Amino acid sequence: MQKFRRVFEGIAKAGQSTDLNDFYTELFITERVSGEVNKEHEVRLIETASRKPAKEETPIKLEDIFKPLPGQDQPSRTIMTTGVAGIGKTVLTHKFTLDWAEGKANQDIHFTLPFTFRELNLLKEKEFSLMELLHHFFIQTKGIRRYNRFQVVFILDGLDECRLPLDFKNNPIWTDVSKSTSVDVLLTNLIRGDLLPSARIWITTRPAAANQIPAECVGMVTEVRGFTDPQKEEYFKKRFREETLASTIISHIKTSRSLHIILHPHFRVSSSSVVIVSSCGERGRAGDCSSTGGRRYRRSTRTPFHEI
Repeated sequence: MQKFRRVFEGIAKAGQSTDLNDFYTELFITERVSGEVNKEHEVRLIETASRKPAKEETPIKLEDIFKPLPGQDQPSRTIMTTGVAGIGKTVLTHKFTLDWAEGKANQDIHFTLPFTFRELNLLKEKEFSLMELLHHFFIQTKGIRRYNRFQVVFILDGLDECRLPLDFKNNPIWTDVSKSTSVDVLLTNLIRGDLLPSARIWITTRPAAANQIPAECVGMVTEVRGFTDPQKEEYFKKRFREETLASTIISHIKTSRSLHIILHPHFRVSSSSVVIVSSCGERGRAGDCSSTGGRRYRRSTRTPFHEI
């Protein structure tokens, strides 16, 4: 689980990973009642979310993502979580997996199997059975044959990076976990429930790519809204142990509308740390938090916004 424990905040640099448990701050997740995905430009989505009071919607705790919502008898089999670039979708999947592995949550689940579409793209021309695919990524699953006897969660992170056709219309129905076929056929049958119907599926994506999965295959759509204002404060207090410095940064963000909007996504908050500290000074001088810091921050985050 070391892969999920050590993460990079903001722009990744070799040797500068952080323990996820040291800084993780709960993100605001909510259900999209209409089931439709908002396809506005992501900058507009960030601005809209930053203005919308969190109390207008019921938050969903990460550990409850596969539990029935109030008024539901059964949990949804397939969950899609949408959010703009850098909002924290991958961090959520890492935290979910880490908490499960450490015995902190969701202990009714026997196997949590996290994949990224970036990894699956590399297998586009190859054929596997579902069992072989699991053995390819998770050596610990060798010897397990009857997955229908277990509660299994598949995490498919980064649908927006998928380069597979995901041909739900024309791919054949596939129900045999031991029979080989293309990775695309495996995925489409897994998602629509023909292959291993007892499994639960969690897909994350940027909004523009959500329509690659037919609506009838998705039981619930959730949305990551990023940090609420109290969560931003909690994050900076965890990130900076020096109380004066943390308070100075929080005060500066509150007085700058542009930073308040920009720092709504998780990536923006985490990558802002170095830039804002350099403009505030290590001694936390409020006077050093000038507009220059804001300009430097905007310049430093232009490229990563398109990379995540």
